[in-house]
Amino acid sequence: QVRLVESGGGLVQAGGSLRLSCAASGGGFSISSIGTMGWYRQAPGKQRELVASITRGGSPNYADAVKGRFAISRDNAKNTVDLQMNSLKPEDTAVYSCNARRYPYEYWGQGTQVTVSS
Repeated sequence: QVRLVESGGGLVQAGGSLRLSCAASGGGFSISSIGTMGWYRQAPGKQRELVASITRGGSPNYADAVKGRFAISRDNAKNTVDLQMNSLKPEDTAVYSCNARRYPYEYWGQGTQVTVSS
């Protein structure tokens, strides 16, 4: 079993930065088999959307809304994935959740609130 724990959320002014971190823990085989990890977000009244993802080999993918502002990275040795968020906008306000895939399973963290004030 894999458990994901997020940290780093909070309140920040528009134009500011936050760094989200997600740590995965669990059985050795499950951890070593984790493939793509990513960050999703869901704002009140809106659908959940992919923010950024990264393969185990380090290939990133970003939503158009965050390209050039956010950067995703991972450390396979530490089983962590981070999301550096710069130039934050009020529309970035949402609950951000960490996601990990290990076929045929998918794991989710509890989520962390990010609030960007104008």
